Amino acid sequence: MKLVTCGLPYANGKAHVGHLRTYVPADVYVRYLRMAGEEVVFVCGSDCHGTPIVVNAEQQGLKPKQLVDIYHEHFIKIFNALNIKFDFYGRTDSDYHHHRTTEIVKRLIEKGYIYPKEIQLAYCPKCQRFLPDRYVEGICPYCGAVARGDECDQGCGRHLEPGEIKEPRCKICGSKAEFRSQKHYFFKLTEFKDFLERFLENLKGTENALNYARNWVKNLRDWCITRNLEWGVKFPGEENLVVYVWVDAPIGYISFTEKACEMKGCDWKKIWIDGEAEIVHFIGLDIVYHHCIFWPAMLKGADYALPSSVVASGMVKVEGKTFSKSRGYVVWVEEDYLKSGLSPDYLRYYIVNYTSHQKDLNFSWEVFKEKVNNEVIATLGNFLYRVLLFAWKNFGEVKMDGVDEEVLQKIKETEQKILSALEEWEFKMASDAFMELATYGNVYFQNAKPWGLIKTDKEAARKAVASCLQLAKALIIFTYPVMPSSMEGMAKAIGLNLEKAKLSDAYAVDEVMKLSKPEVPFTKIEDETIERLQKIMEKRFKGEGDEEKAEEKEVISIEDFQKLDIRIGKVLKAEKIKKSKKLIKLIIDIGGEQRQIVSGIAEDYTPEELEGKLVVVLANLKPAKFMGVESRGMILAAEKDGKAVLLVPEKEVEPGTRVC
Repeated sequence: MKLVTCGLPYANGKAHVGHLRTYVPADVYVRYLRMAGEEVVFVCGSDCHGTPIVVNAEQQGLKPKQLVDIYHEHFIKIFNALNIKFDFYGRTDSDYHHHRTTEIVKRLIEKGYIYPKEIQLAYCPKCQRFLPDRYVEGICPYCGAVARGDECDQGCGRHLEPGEIKEPRCKICGSKAEFRSQKHYFFKLTEFKDFLERFLENLKGTENALNYARNWVKNLRDWCITRNLEWGVKFPGEENLVVYVWVDAPIGYISFTEKACEMKGCDWKKIWIDGEAEIVHFIGLDIVYHHCIFWPAMLKGADYALPSSVVASGMVKVEGKTFSKSRGYVVWVEEDYLKSGLSPDYLRYYIVNYTSHQKDLNFSWEVFKEKVNNEVIATLGNFLYRVLLFAWKNFGEVKMDGVDEEVLQKIKETEQKILSALEEWEFKMASDAFMELATYGNVYFQNAKPWGLIKTDKEAARKAVASCLQLAKALIIFTYPVMPSSMEGMAKAIGLNLEKAKLSDAYAVDEVMKLSKPEVPFTKIEDETIERLQKIMEKRFKGEGDEEKAEEKEVISIEDFQKLDIRIGKVLKAEKIKKSKKLIKLIIDIGGEQRQIVSGIAEDYTPEELEGKLVVVLANLKPAKFMGVESRGMILAAEKDGKAVLLVPEKEVEPGTRVC
């Protein structure tokens, strides 16, 4: 048995093409394994804890769970659209996950691998709280670059322990922070140095992951595993501390396996306690340290089974530029790709076939179009449709005896290439193998000329068609893990059930193949489509738009507009909300009624500027809470240069006057 996991997507933002470098190859791998007859459990889930989620939620006036709910559902939607099929997709804020994390942490405490220690932490006197991770910004003690609390993200890239950062500042209010003493808990990572060196000698996977980990194991330090947050898994016996997200997130592989095994009728303990399965982790290169150093040490300390393989993908570039969401060098899966109407299978093929799994993938719309049109359509699609349409029109059903032995040998060789590629984590080699078979099929069909033979020698034509149909069947089976939706359509034309198909069925010859009219498997990508998508990307590069701005808004009726209760209001009182840079509380007269409204304009307007000002208010908006403060309405504003500009009436108007 194999357990295959994917690095958990962080429930703090939308899915981009960079995410898919992990999830698509893992799904392809699992599909091939199952077609090779292996039993596989495939799990993943949303990473729901950590400081960035808390910060983002506060900025949006949401509770962390509300923010997580949004992005958890978003990733489920994306995975379904891309045909990435997990046996179980969980979330780390669930009760079952908290239970498993607490059990493992308690076990590590009992065995003496976790100990308390007083450390100096950044504390903000103005906000009156200790500053975990990304609540603090300062100077890296190693290279001197500007860094965030847990990582030197602008300089040397080193992981920073709490209290290491120099010249700390609070990212919430911008004030200078000071260091104060507080008790935290550490994992004795240094005790596992010898174990980790032996473990890495035997660990399988991609060389980029293994080489990186071998370099880091030489310089181990004990690891602070608690944080000052309310959101997360509570550290046993400490109500004010939670377990660090990089402790609880990988434990999701175990808790999600438990739930998957409940559904599949297998025993999770045989995998994670008894070690009776190969455990394969698919991850991004940026989290190798956590998976090859922290994670196996935790498992060893708690007496759990160890990973067999760590498979790390290369990084992603966009049009030759280093991937960066802030600079616009990003392709959003939903907004950019799926909403354009392009087939999910095209994107799956591009991600798998562009380059070696370990190398950097460059996403280029022009290259994407060429690969789809010249390879998927002109080679694979051309062969499948020509053969199936010809066979259906001229035979309806075909006796399959007499299939060319050379064809069968070619199919067997292709299967072996695919299986060998999987052992080396080279998914491009696997997809190249079936594309080579498609090229062979096109040449075979062209040389056989069954359209001529059928006029002079129908039996010879039948044998040629039988050989081509065997190739078509093989191609449908071999291509299915990479392009499942398209191949399901093709499989219907030959009566093939792909859910039950095995790789070996590719060269198993049926007595008769009954045919139905085939669908056109692929649609050509037009130049106009690519030009439009490139323009959206170019605007984003220039900072002229983002995924939301690129969308056209839905047209509404006058009746829809009349449902909005928009009035002129007068600000009677304004005050900033504590512990928030953006939020301000307003008391507004909207005509015979005073409303409390929370607005995110505190960085652009002072309370003094707002008091006495006439504003435009949407009065019938559903009430909401921001930072625990109720808001019953919304004031309207435009945006210029990233700042809010309030909409105000041109002349003095009585509060309560309707806008129509």
